[in-house]
Amino acid sequence: MAYEYPGNPELGELIAECANQRGIGTRAHQVESLGLEYGTLVPCRYMNADRHFKVVSVAAWCAWHRLEDSRVFGEAVREAIEKSGNKVAVLASGSLSHRFNDNTGAGDRIFQYSNEFFKQVDMRVVELWRQGDWKTFTAMFKEYAERCHGEGGMHDTAMLLGMLGWDSYTGKAEIITDLFPSSGTGQINAVFPLQ
Repeated sequence: MAYEYPGNPELGELIAECANQRGIGTRAHQVESLGLEYGTLVPCRYMNADRHFKVVSVAAWCAWHRLEDSRVFGEAVREAIEKSGNKVAVLASGSLSHRFNDNTGAGDRIFQYSNEFFKQVDMRVVELWRQGDWKTFTAMFKEYAERCHGEGGMHDTAMLLGMLGWDSYTGKAEIITDLFPSSGTGQINAVFPLQ
């Protein structure tokens, strides 16, 4: 998929500045040779086909970073947005449990969870989101991400919740697409509204 969307480098630079001030080493760049992941490409294809929105793509942290770092980075994103005066939408692209089905019989199980435990935990997580029980969710979040193989370590979720206020966030998730399995993983589309 080709990538040709206008960006907002000023906001990107401000995010990096705010994150660095919080001790989270961050670099804003405009290096055309770096490939973009589907976490940016797919939402842009379906939600920004007319290129109406300027895009700031944030690469999530890797396996050796702490969720706490991503939470603090999310706080920096919020600070930068508030300082910039821009009106923005923030998309966090990831999944819930993310343990793919084994190759043996994977085609027959494409619309099934890889493990009943992951399904049950995902169902509870979605219930907590609907209730707006962020204190309970954030208390279990790290273990949830580890035990249920959260996609990308669930750093996308940590950044999003950090931006929203973590356990003091008061919104209730609006579920757009009910929880569904895909290739063994848990998937959902939800809006986290601001009050």
